[in-house]
Amino acid sequence: MWRAGMSEEIGRALFAVREKLQHAAATRAQNLPAVQPRLVAVSKTKPADMVIEAYRHGQRYFGENYVQELLEKASDANVLSSCPDIKWHFIGHLQKHNINKLVAVPNLHILETVDSVKLADKVNASWQKKASNEKLKVMVQVNTSSEESNSPFEFCPLLQKGKDDVEVGSTNVRVGSTIFGDRVYKKPAKGEANVASN
Repeated sequence: MWRAGMSEEIGRALFAVREKLQHAAATRAQNLPAVQPRLVAVSKTKPADMVIEAYRHGQRYFGENYVQELLEKASDANVLSSCPDIKWHFIGHLQKHNINKLVAVPNLHILETVDSVKLADKVNASWQKKASNEKLKVMVQVNTSSEESNSPFEFCPLLQKGKDDVEVGSTNVRVGSTIFGDRVYKKPAKGEANVASN
């Protein structure tokens, strides 16, 4: 739960993570692009107040992996008024029945998990109906191995979670618990839906 003093903790954590990422980027091999990695603060299960505090400490990119939770946080009146330049990343598996909900998210910046041509087509059609002046950025999962799978797509090693990966070229890094603290998952009462479900 949010408590007094969390602002300083979030600020210190963001500073430490950014410092580690900058150091890792500085130690990359010369043949890799000199691109500063983008830090995506994963705020799943955390209250909107914590997102606002991280934003106040300079964080602009936030990730959520459940469509409903993302929609609720991104539409929160305090987030909308306090975080005008926030950029939301959807980092979970997108189910077709949630596409229209996702496209309705204010300040949606990137969809990190497109794993089929059919899904990409449906997202594109929904985004075009929105008639936004902005283009939705999308990361496509690509099968880079010769292994057979049921899907023609797999994660590509461009998106990673740690500073070691930044040293080998990753430009998009997700960090959650280090910034916001451990996640607490509410167990649903009998007959109640899980809080974190789509």
